[in-house]
Amino acid sequence: MESGVLVEDAQETREPDEYRVILLNDDFTTMEFVVAVVVSVFHKTVDEATRIMLDVHRRGRGMVGVYTYDIAATKIQRVHAMARDKGFPLKCIMEKA
Repeated sequence: MESGVLVEDAQETREPDEYRVILLNDDFTTMEFVVAVVVSVFHKTVDEATRIMLDVHRRGRGMVGVYTYDIAATKIQRVHAMARDKGFPLKCIMEKA
């Protein structure tokens, strides 16, 4: 008969990495469309979306939120799909927070 000792593995858990989602400025996408995208995809108020749009317009980029990788990637895909459907070259990227 074998006797065994039950050993508990110590597992370290940590929060998932987070990523900033950033809209980039271009010379063709309308300000109104950018506001509509921010409201629709990122669930911001019109006032918040307008502030973000002005950051994009004035600074060349504007942060719309911080998310885990999968959520950030999905939101970026939605932005690109909406822009493509309307014929705009709007780009959205993520950077590790």
